[in-house]
Amino acid sequence: MPEITMPKLSDTMTEGTLLRWHKKKGDKIEVGDILAEVETDKATMEMESFEEGTLADIFVPEGGKVLVGAALALVLKDGEKAGDKPKASPAPTAPAAAAAEGPTFRPAISSGRPLTPRARAAALRSGGGGAASGGNINAGIRVKSSPLARKIADARGVRLDAVKGTGPGGRIIAFDVENAPVGGGANAPVMGASPVAAILPTPIAGMPETRVPLSGMRRVIAERLLASKTQIPHFYLSIEIDAAPMMAFRKEYIEASGGKITFNDIALSAVARAAMQKPKVNAAFAGDAIIEYGSVNLSVAIAVEDGLVTPVIRDAQKLSLKEISAAVKDLATRARDKKLKPDEYAGGTITVSNLGSYGIEQFCAIVNPPQAAILAVGAIVKKPVVNSRDEIEIGHRMSITLSGDHRVVDGAVAAEYMSALRKLLESPALLLL
Repeated sequence: MPEITMPKLSDTMTEGTLLRWHKKKGDKIEVGDILAEVETDKATMEMESFEEGTLADIFVPEGGKVLVGAALALVLKDGEKAGDKPKASPAPTAPAAAAAEGPTFRPAISSGRPLTPRARAAALRSGGGGAASGGNINAGIRVKSSPLARKIADARGVRLDAVKGTGPGGRIIAFDVENAPVGGGANAPVMGASPVAAILPTPIAGMPETRVPLSGMRRVIAERLLASKTQIPHFYLSIEIDAAPMMAFRKEYIEASGGKITFNDIALSAVARAAMQKPKVNAAFAGDAIIEYGSVNLSVAIAVEDGLVTPVIRDAQKLSLKEISAAVKDLATRARDKKLKPDEYAGGTITVSNLGSYGIEQFCAIVNPPQAAILAVGAIVKKPVVNSRDEIEIGHRMSITLSGDHRVVDGAVAAEYMSALRKLLESPALLLL
């Protein structure tokens, strides 16, 4: 009598919205059948069945929001009978949430990623009295919470009165504390900053307006970008490259190979190759350490109907231009068709956002945590330039801006990376070596 539960379809997902059922009560189900469409914090995805039998009951209607691990439906095999119907959309307990989370590639950041079992054990061993916790931060705070939640809160330095409980009667459980930022709850202010109320719009007399509810993806984009801008010390470096060699190289490549590549394909390849030459930018902040990755998993920003997704090209530095071009086209097509798999969003080490096709000449992107760098690539534009003979002529230029996490990358390190990137883009034949 297997229950169908809400799967964890992305590394940051805590709940999903069941948009549409593809099967109805009484239908026969086979392994691999599409049961429903689920909206996550990343995209809308199809949920496959891993069971076979009869769909005996549906617990969540279309449009319902469901926590990861909560029961969605009941499938009965031949000869089985339904027992007691479980409660719809129950909040998962801490162990259930941990089990649903599964392995995670990226290190925790202060925006409140759940603790791993090892980190949880270390926190409990510390007893809440270490320097990191600043003593018993919750002494005298009276809120409904489990003993385990209180221990973890003291160890992590999380104030329980700023955490919203999801347990019975609003009780705070370990899962809530593990998902709260250090020093506070879900809406805690950045350390050292004064709490500021959100500035919300007020109705304007005589102004027609349409209120569009936030989708799960849009809400998480808002939360993560706010966390990035308020918790990560950003800095920016821009270069302007001579794009004429890229243009000539692309033309020759297409004529020689018969295949098509874009300027974005060339830029992606160069970003990955330069990151292997200067690996300190291909890194992440892990609280008490900096993780430098030995391979480049390139996150590529792709615009979809309701926001932005960043699927990953793995080991991008090993791929040829033709392979990178094919990978980008495939990811972009499946992202817009809502066919990407959850693991294709996870594990990026550096991100590229290219708005050149929209005519944007230069922009600054927001760091995609916990990565340490993101590259913003602009359009190739014609402009007057001074040549080697001090003469003014018409040239082709492309602007690229690096946004860096200053906790991980210093200005000089980023400048060395940008110099390596410039060399590859202005001598693109090096990408064939």
